[in-house]
Amino acid sequence: MSTELVPFFEGPLQQMRELERQLQAQEIDVELAKPPAKACCAGGCGCGSKLQLLVHKEDVPRVAELMKAEWLAALEREGTLTQGLVALQTPVEEGAEPPCPACGFEGPLQAGACGDCGLQLE
Repeated sequence: MSTELVPFFEGPLQQMRELERQLQAQEIDVELAKPPAKACCAGGCGCGSKLQLLVHKEDVPRVAELMKAEWLAALEREGTLTQGLVALQTPVEEGAEPPCPACGFEGPLQAGACGDCGLQLE
């Protein structure tokens, strides 16, 4: 196995710990690390502390498939599976905004959230 670790996901400590447990249960080796400093993080910017989830480069497709399956299961539980499948299958033209994975709305984000249903995407 390659020893090259690549950042796969970044988020709050609790979310990253849970993802780490889920992936280790699937026998995927992961590591948590402090992300590189961002331009806004010179102090007092209000960003919460985050961690990066690092995976072996060759495990990226497997991790992506597991996350996709989890997302589709969540859509099914919420009753929005049809819209999610449409969002996955709809090609996005270069420079265009992709449809919201929750409601299918196509348009610019508003403060990082879907302009229709408010799902936070950034």
